[in-house]
Amino acid sequence: QLQASGGGLVQAGGSLRLSCAASGRAVSRYAMSWFRQGLGQEREFVAGVSRSGGNTVHADSVKGRFTISRDNAKNTMYLQMNNVKLEDMAVYYCAARATIMTTPISTAPKDYTVWGQGTQVTVSS
Repeated sequence: QLQASGGGLVQAGGSLRLSCAASGRAVSRYAMSWFRQGLGQEREFVAGVSRSGGNTVHADSVKGRFTISRDNAKNTMYLQMNNVKLEDMAVYYCAARATIMTTPISTAPKDYTVWGQGTQVTVSS
């Protein structure tokens, strides 16, 4: 089970940190990612991190502003969001995918089998 938290109201240009806590499973066996879905839009990949945390991928739209990380000892993944823009407003979902160590990070929602409930990020101008 995944529990996303940390969403809320943030002013454009501000910062927010999302967390995704895993329970009932050893998170180190899973590659994990953040996705987001704006109103009336499809779910899109934001960032992903490998099982060990050594490899990360960020969507071009957030590169240089968002940073994904994980702490396997705490069974938690994070998304540090800096310089937030209006277009970042969405429901953010964390997801996990059981993989072997060498599997590339997938950007496709269909490849993820475990999903959190989502946390709303609202951006004001």
